[in-house]
Amino acid sequence: MTQTAAIIGGGVIGGGWAARFLLNGWNVRVFDPDPEAPRKVGEVLANARAALPALSDVPLPREGVLSFCGTITEAVQGADYIQESVSERLDLKHRVFAQIQQVAPGTPIGSSTSGFKPSELQEGAANPGTIFVAHPFNPVYLLPLAEVVPSAKSDPALIERAKETLRAIGMFPLHIRKEIDAHIADRFLEAVWREALWLVKDGVATTEEIDEAIRMGFGLRWGQMGLFETYRIAGGEAGMKHFMAQFGPCLTWPWTKLMDVPEFNDELVDLIAGQSDAQSGKYSIRELERIRDGNLIGFLRVLKDRDWGAGRVLKAHDAMLRQALPDPTPDTAAPLELAHLRVLPGWIDYNGHMTESRYLFAASETCDAFLRLIGADLDYVAGGHSYYTAESHILHLGEAKLGDALTGTVQVLSSDEKRLHVFIRIARGDQTVATVEQMLLHVDMAAGKTCPAAPAVLARLRPIAAAHAALPRPDTAGRHVGQGKA
Repeated sequence: MTQTAAIIGGGVIGGGWAARFLLNGWNVRVFDPDPEAPRKVGEVLANARAALPALSDVPLPREGVLSFCGTITEAVQGADYIQESVSERLDLKHRVFAQIQQVAPGTPIGSSTSGFKPSELQEGAANPGTIFVAHPFNPVYLLPLAEVVPSAKSDPALIERAKETLRAIGMFPLHIRKEIDAHIADRFLEAVWREALWLVKDGVATTEEIDEAIRMGFGLRWGQMGLFETYRIAGGEAGMKHFMAQFGPCLTWPWTKLMDVPEFNDELVDLIAGQSDAQSGKYSIRELERIRDGNLIGFLRVLKDRDWGAGRVLKAHDAMLRQALPDPTPDTAAPLELAHLRVLPGWIDYNGHMTESRYLFAASETCDAFLRLIGADLDYVAGGHSYYTAESHILHLGEAKLGDALTGTVQVLSSDEKRLHVFIRIARGDQTVATVEQMLLHVDMAAGKTCPAAPAVLARLRPIAAAHAALPRPDTAGRHVGQGKA
């Protein structure tokens, strides 16, 4: 039976909640008096439909039914779960809770509040035990964290059911054991925010420089290990106690405007080190470093693919290195060595081998390098022309594993004004692990049909093709699936 979630407040956060529930198969009823709410929620939902399925390796459930209600009563009656996301005004939230509990007194009500404690939300409620904090982070449909904060009046069994509901829609309910203003994450963010405002006000840094400090450095580390595990590694083999011994005295130094700091003593060191041991002690420092490095590689390569943040630095460095490489000699008798790759953690399947898609990726990188060599680069594409791959044939001859260094070479089998037939080898050392034979067609992208390549491109291509005509034709060139060797 399909469950129903009621979303009270259809702004950015409420729309994100609606999308998260909908795309996980729940029916969703939204109440928001704003006449623009259907449009706004629809736009958030469009983003979620494009993004959330990309995180899952299995199909998401059939999308639920979205409806907009004219009253709170209509939205919450019969709902299995209610999420309140109205403005951060305590009096408004109290009125909303009162209306909800007139018709749904026993239904869990999570509040998206970023600052109020659950005991404050529960004041004057008919059934305070059903009201709790479920504070998400934007975009709600992608980020898994929801800070779940009960009070002494909360029903523990209801809180556990609410946490299961959040897990069922792909979220991570972080149970906050002690209620406090702004919970955990926003208190942390507020401290960073206040320090950033001082740095800008005092002329120490611009907003851009502060953002670069975060996204080029510690922000990437925090994204995969948080604060304490990151510092545990910083302490080296001696771990957290050594880190605190080194940097604990800095708490009293004027490094920050926020100088209300806890006393640095053995009790604090033992408390932090003990919790850190429980959190991370099953791994050695070397293991944590390798885990960290693998995660950072994954983050950085994604950013590189998108030419964003630290990834843009990597792309610029690649371009600098590429310019320093000697150009392959067009009249050489050997296939052109054009790509150097290393098998990354994300390229490996459950057998520990490089996946088929990554062999094709390696071939694509090699082919793209060849196209750049002959002048069919991104500027050429921007001018409206490109080579399109019309046909590929991949042959697996060996196995590449994590960390293997691979080399990609290109041999031109034939070419004319409109066609380019290439044979790509992906090798690990002296062993060819895969070959990819491709036929590319030169295309006028606006017209959507083939056309002759530009004279400058052909002038670079023809000498290479002529030199490669003297090379032995690969034994496997032209093979079809299942064809035996001659």
